[in-house]
Formats: sequence, structure tokens, C-alpha cells
Amino acid sequence: MNPLKKLAGQTAIYGLSTIIGRLLNYFLVPLYTYQFADPGEFGVITEFYAYTSFLNVVLTYGMETALFNFSAKSEGKATVYSTALLSLTLSTALYLAAVSWQADTLAAVLRHPDHTDYVRWVAWIIALDTLAAIPFAKLREQQQAKRFAVLKTTNILVNIAANAFLIGLCKWAYDSGAEDSLAWAARLYDPAIGIGYVFIANLIASGLTLLLLVPELAAVKLRFDVALWRRMLAYALPLLIAGLAGMVNETLDRILLKYLLPPDIAMEQLGIYGACYKIAILMSLFIQAFRYAAEPFFFSYYRQKDARELYALVMNWFIIACSLIFLGVMLNLGWIQYFVGAKYRAGIGVVPILLMANLWLGVFFNFSIWYKLTEQTRFGTYLTLWGAAVTLALNLYWIPRLGYMGAAWATLACYGSMALLSYVMGRRFYPVRYDLRRILGYPLLAVSIWQLTDQMPSLPLWAELTFSNSLLLLIFALVVVLERHRLREPAPTR
Repeated sequence: MNPLKKLAGQTAIYGLSTIIGRLLNYFLVPLYTYQFADPGEFGVITEFYAYTSFLNVVLTYGMETALFNFSAKSEGKATVYSTALLSLTLSTALYLAAVSWQADTLAAVLRHPDHTDYVRWVAWIIALDTLAAIPFAKLREQQQAKRFAVLKTTNILVNIAANAFLIGLCKWAYDSGAEDSLAWAARLYDPAIGIGYVFIANLIASGLTLLLLVPELAAVKLRFDVALWRRMLAYALPLLIAGLAGMVNETLDRILLKYLLPPDIAMEQLGIYGACYKIAILMSLFIQAFRYAAEPFFFSYYRQKDARELYALVMNWFIIACSLIFLGVMLNLGWIQYFVGAKYRAGIGVVPILLMANLWLGVFFNFSIWYKLTEQTRFGTYLTLWGAAVTLALNLYWIPRLGYMGAAWATLACYGSMALLSYVMGRRFYPVRYDLRRILGYPLLAVSIWQLTDQMPSLPLWAELTFSNSLLLLIFALVVVLERHRLREPAPTR
């Protein structure tokens, strides 16, 4: 089968559970921002999920990528899988015990002394998701994209349903003083928990997902190979450091906003930034779906003589897709802004900056396949540490002066510089002839078109949407014309 078609097909399937599924999940943002009108309350969600991002990386410590690498190069795939699973199970149990023991102290340190329950609920969410990580990685490694998509989509739908019930129905019934038929729903809502119902809903979804993965877990013949485990750790630990640095790049700004801004506005600003970040994250949803499919795809084709030409071709289509996503969001921002409540729209200016930042994060991922293929993962650590240093320095400088706009610009500077450095280093260790004209040209064209349309006189919303989407279709047609020879060009085959 044509490898590009195979990659595109699997990206589409993974997209069912990431782009489409999580788009459904992001419909919860209007629920939160309209039901919790105070941005400070949404700031609590933003803060705790920033911590969650760091802990997910720590507790999986690169074992998913290690599983792909050692399964591809070993005959004993079952032993690789069992060793990784047992390793994560033991470390997760130790983590959960430690957090449960010190929950009161942690809540006080995080300035939420009245909500130890938040700390415990989030700890359980992280633990359950970590235990599910290796079974999900096995599904990806075995290219069982459909089952992966079904389970991920189920998780999202259950989370949505639980939020809709607990916040959309019960909180609404409580706030409106509902009687008679909905009085029971009002009684179920406890205002002392408040935004904590978001964590309860997530906990329900994570627990059910792990339960649905029991067939994968039950099929494991438990065996722990100490020598293999040490090799896997040696491969994975640099990825852990890189992953932590990556989380600095991705989420540290949301933590620093709380501590670098004046206390009287910090949580409000954090809530505004977090809500508008959800709009910009449309780009990263596509990139995440692409990564799920591309990482095992790149590993499976790296021994082919024409693999480098294939990687360059994948990059071209990736950059085209991301540029169109950028335009699609920006040309429709007139109505997309209503995705968040009125008080949150003050931060809408971060959206184009964060969209472009995520585009360059995707470019960095494509460029950086060289250090994974050549098992020089330490370079991934160096690159991501560089990005972390840029993120930390620019956030410390810009946030006190520019607020959340400074955080957005720091993210763009971080990912752009990481992509550039990875390209330069990759040319030495695993050179791929990427088409730089397209890599730079299409994002520049997208930004230029958006800027031109942004200078146009204001139109009624219906007229603006008609014009914007007609222009988007025209640009799509132009891309097809410019790339038509590549559409006819046969892709490399195995």
C-alpha cells in the first residue's frame, strides 16, 4: 500500500479520537466559561491541568517511545510490553501513595488549602491515565488505530456527558432554584465543590477507559526483564528530560502567570489566557493526531532506501495542512470568539500567536525524527532544554510587562527557535532534503492573507463569514493547482 495513503488514513482515524473527539470535548469550554462567569474559577482548571501535564510526562518517563523502539528491533515484543507495563504500574502506585499521604500539604503549597479534594482527584486522574498509557501505546504499535480511536472517543464522550450532567444540569438547576421535576438535580449539586466537578467528571471518564482496556491488560504474560528494563530506561530517560522541558515550553506560562502577576488579577488573567488558549489549540489537535500516526510510521520505514524522500514529502503536506488550519481559524474568528464567555474575550489577541506557535511545534516534531531514528535521543534533550530556557527567560521578562500576551509571544519564540536548531543539527546527523521554500512560504502566505483581510472594513457577521470562507475555498483551490504535480507524483514505496 502507498505509505503516504496509509499514513493519511491512520492520521484520519486517530483524528477521530483527537481532532473530532476532542473538538467535542472543547465544547465544554463554553459550558465552563458561561456557567462560571468569573475567569478566576476557570483559572483553577487551567492551573491544575498545567500541573497534570508535567506529572503525566514524569510518570510515563518516555516508556511509550521506548516501547516503539525496542518492539521494532526485538523478536520478544511481549517481553518488551510486559516490562514497560510493570515498570509504570509500580512507579504509579508509589506516586499515588505519596500524594495521598501529603495531600493537605500539597494543597497548602498550591494556595488551595480549602480544596485538598482537588489535589486527590487530580492525582487519581493522572494515575489512571498513566496506567492506560502502555496499553494505548501497544495499540498504536500494532497499528490498531480503530480500537484506539473508539476507546479515546469513549473517554471523551463520557467526560462530556458527566460534565453536562454535573455542571450543565445540576449546577444550572441549583443556580436557577429549579423545583418539581428538577429539584433532585439541584440537590445533587454542592456549591462548595464548584469547579471541582470538572475533575470529578474527568475521573469518571479515566476510570471507565482503564476498565475498557482490561482485555489488553489481561492478555499480558507478566515478565519483567531487568536487563531489558535498564536498556529501555537508558533510552527513555533522556526523553523524560526532554518531555519535562517540553512541558515547560507548553504549560509553564500558565503556572508563571499565577505567580508573576499581582495576586488581585493573576487568577482572572490565567482564566482568560487558558480559555483563549483552547481556541488556539485547534492546531495542536491536528498535530497530536498526526504524531500518533507518524511516530510509529517513521520508525517502520526508516530502513527503506527512499525513507528520507518520504519524510520530506510528509513535511510538505504537513505544512500545507497546518497553514490552512491557521487560515481557517483566523478567517472565522468573528464567530469562533463566542466559543468563550464575554469576560474571556479580552484575550482573543493571543489566538493567532499561539496558532503559529503550535505550527512550528509540529515542524519541530518532523525535523526532530532524526535523533529518534539514530538513537541519539540526548539531542532531543538538548533541543528541548534550549526551548525551556527560552520559555523561562522570556516569560520572566515579558509576563510582568505584557501579561498573557507576553506568554504567547514567548511560546512562539520557543518553538520557532527549536525548529530552526533541530533542522541545522539534523543536516549533520541525518540529512533530509526538506523543501524550505514551502516550509517557510505557506505559513508566511497564510499570515499575509489574514493580515490583509483583518484590515478590511467591518461587515455584518453573515457577510464576513461568506467572504472569509469563500476566500478560504479559493486558497485551497490555489494550493491544489500549485501542488498538482505532487498529487500525481508517485510516493515512495516499501
